[in-house]
Amino acid sequence: MDKLETYSQIKRKTLISTLSLFFQSGYSAFLGLAANLIVTILLSPKIFGMYITTLSIISVLNYFSDIGLAASLVQKKEVHEDDIKTTFTIQQLMIITGISIGFLITGFVGEFYKLPPSGIYLYWVLLISFFISSLKTIPSILLERKIKFQRIVLVQIVENTVFYLSVIIFALLKFELQSFTIAVVLRAIIGLILIYILSPWRPQLGISKKSLKELLSFGLPFQASSFLALFKDDLIILFLGKILGFEALGYIGWAKKWAEAPIRIIMDNISRVLFPVISRIQHDKEKVGTVIDRILYYQTLVLAPTLIMMAVFMEKMVYIIPKYSKWAPALPLFYIFCLASFFSSYSSPFMNLYNALGKVKISFTFMFGWTITTWVLTPLFTNLFGYYGFPFVLLIIALSSVMVSYKARAFVSFHLFDSIHRSVISALLMGVIIVTLIRIIPHPYVGFFASFIVGALSYYIILLTVFKTNLVGELRALFVK
Repeated sequence: MDKLETYSQIKRKTLISTLSLFFQSGYSAFLGLAANLIVTILLSPKIFGMYITTLSIISVLNYFSDIGLAASLVQKKEVHEDDIKTTFTIQQLMIITGISIGFLITGFVGEFYKLPPSGIYLYWVLLISFFISSLKTIPSILLERKIKFQRIVLVQIVENTVFYLSVIIFALLKFELQSFTIAVVLRAIIGLILIYILSPWRPQLGISKKSLKELLSFGLPFQASSFLALFKDDLIILFLGKILGFEALGYIGWAKKWAEAPIRIIMDNISRVLFPVISRIQHDKEKVGTVIDRILYYQTLVLAPTLIMMAVFMEKMVYIIPKYSKWAPALPLFYIFCLASFFSSYSSPFMNLYNALGKVKISFTFMFGWTITTWVLTPLFTNLFGYYGFPFVLLIIALSSVMVSYKARAFVSFHLFDSIHRSVISALLMGVIIVTLIRIIPHPYVGFFASFIVGALSYYIILLTVFKTNLVGELRALFVK
């Protein structure tokens, strides 16, 4: 069913897909920020809170709507009609079951959250939109297998534009909570129509026992890993809020959000493309090793200077931005999280490697170990170090990325040190230069901007003169077949 492609074609598609995802992330973030600013001015916190609450309920249902079958389709070397038909049928059965439960517990949800009639309508519409969105899964997977993320991105951009503009327009017309209800419907319908235009597929029902068995052999461990990630990352925050209090949790949340921003923007988008790319070339271990080397190289080229600049400049930002000095107690936490983010970014390519090669049990084992470590050490460290405990635990887990990469050597050949040392050394020297300039220049604003510009230039010059690495040339090379 899949057409064989050359490595150069896959490389070009990977670049286009990655850049498309970066554009979509930036566009959606900007649009969402602007819309939220307007909506939170027009609507009361109570109404906005109702929307967030009902959306969270659907997010829980969404998590249990798949058992990893979609990921299995992306990972498989070859996909047959029976695989697609089976995935679609099983997913629809699970989603219809979940939605039916959602409708049946309407009374409980409404009573528990004290939702008005308009809140109930929004809840129902979100359930319906959940079903509509599920119909987009197979067309999206077919595009992922072809590494045509730019088409998926186009759908997401149109959906987000329709949603946020609708919310703003109807909020201005004083529809209040119903603004979200209308926006959700428009977004779901338009997104469904557009994805089928860009990736035509005729829905078919049927279950093949052979296909289901093959898909579940990958899908169940994959979904189990996702569940462990949810348990490790999200539920631990609820635990910390209980034992530390909301102020301490606020400091942890602020520091973690800022420190992880670069890997969320950079690594999340790269990982989304990396999984289907390696899946397409999994038969050629030499090319897989080359892809891993390039990913390690480029992610370090960007992440190392970004995280060091953030670590150096954050203290200045806290005192320069009006009313931001309240976050000064969180700065030590921020530095620990920055270090943890840097090391943890190196586990992501290898976890994608395991999944793409069908070694999903290995990624599950690592995730299981990290989850146990988090829940065992966090209470202990929190008791010993207060709100420094959790950051220390994340740093310990991040350092285990060494084990993740070591295990990967059994499957492919790559060169970790050669891929990262130039960027790391250049970034550290850049950090020394920036710190020196900040201390020399007394004026806070002049010092901030001058040291930022000189720092960026010094990183470029060190790479060019010491390591003979031309950043401009590297960027140009990306676009050459």
